Amino acid sequence: MTVVNAPQDTGFGPRIPARLCQSKSSIDIRAESTYHYTAIAFVAAARGKEQVLATTAAYIIVFTLALGLALLLVPVARSLALRYGIVARPGGRRTTEGDLRRVPKLGGIVLFGSFVPAVLVAQMLPVPRMDRYEVVRLTGLLIGALITFILGLLDDRYDLKPFWQFMGQYLAASVAIVFQIFIEFFNNPFTGQQTDPWPYIVTVTITFFWLIGMMNTVNWLDGLDGLAAGVAFIAGAMLFINSAFQVEPPQTSVSLLPLALMGTSLGFLLHNFYPTRIYMGGGAYFLGYVLGALSIIGGAKMATILLVMGLPLLDAVWQVVNRIAHGKSPFFGDRGHIHFRLLDMGLSQRQIVLVYYAFCAFFGMLTLIIESRLYKFIAFGVMAGVVAAGFIALLRAERRSSRS
Repeated sequence: MTVVNAPQDTGFGPRIPARLCQSKSSIDIRAESTYHYTAIAFVAAARGKEQVLATTAAYIIVFTLALGLALLLVPVARSLALRYGIVARPGGRRTTEGDLRRVPKLGGIVLFGSFVPAVLVAQMLPVPRMDRYEVVRLTGLLIGALITFILGLLDDRYDLKPFWQFMGQYLAASVAIVFQIFIEFFNNPFTGQQTDPWPYIVTVTITFFWLIGMMNTVNWLDGLDGLAAGVAFIAGAMLFINSAFQVEPPQTSVSLLPLALMGTSLGFLLHNFYPTRIYMGGGAYFLGYVLGALSIIGGAKMATILLVMGLPLLDAVWQVVNRIAHGKSPFFGDRGHIHFRLLDMGLSQRQIVLVYYAFCAFFGMLTLIIESRLYKFIAFGVMAGVVAAGFIALLRAERRSSRS
């Protein structure tokens, strides 16, 4: 602090009051304080800019790594599938052009081999990490992903029976729950408040249904070229935007996980869109497991997935109920799914897939635009009504065509 001494009286000129000298001293104090706070603000802004640059670099690294690895692994997976005869075989519900061309399977190699390295690299990047259980949940995510990957490989090679498929899914879901990936409450859309944590048995049951349901939903969705991969990319994009930009404070480290899924899905989709060069095959279990787990990790994303995946999820529920009502196993596939029905009515694969993309993206965007949980709940109800109306219209059209 600068001290200004009062000038001595020399006998010449007017006297300078002491309070004026003191006021100069206070001016200097305020000047120094202003400089001090300005310096702090400048340093904070510089650090904030560095953090923004580091976060942006992390986003670019994770996405491009997953995308690049997926593109590189497609020829490898195709070569292995052709070498060991793991290709599509027409019959039953599989009668698309790709099935007739005996397109190679083993898409799970591409999905697993690009997603996991990108996620591991993401853990080494200098981004904020706010969840103390993040490493635990990440471990569960990767172990469960490995289980579903192996399950998919075995299913591609040996065409596993539904019982063994379910046991593999059950094991993966169990691992997720053990490693803290579970649903213990939800946000009440009518009150806007979180419910009290549920009893452990309720938490475990709901989480099992959710994860196993997502695995089967994506597996059943993978019936047309590019359908499951494209919808997964859209879902990953919505989860990423939610974590990185919608949630306060931003869940930067968590947002890298769906970003890796985006790169993986896009890289695979570039070879899987009609006319496909490789099938996802058993890799759909892996993709469904990752989507289900990512919707739980970090929280506040269940509404996002429910709206993005609402059409495939409702279609899966409808097929399970319909099969049980007709005395069939809910795990045996048939051509009752919406995309197969539309294909049988004469629509092309590209038309059906693009309609799915638009539908899922539209309702996914609503979760980013609408802040009110009640309005999100209403949006889901509207979507369910639209899907139900579509089911009824399809059934009536099929009955008319069968009579004629």
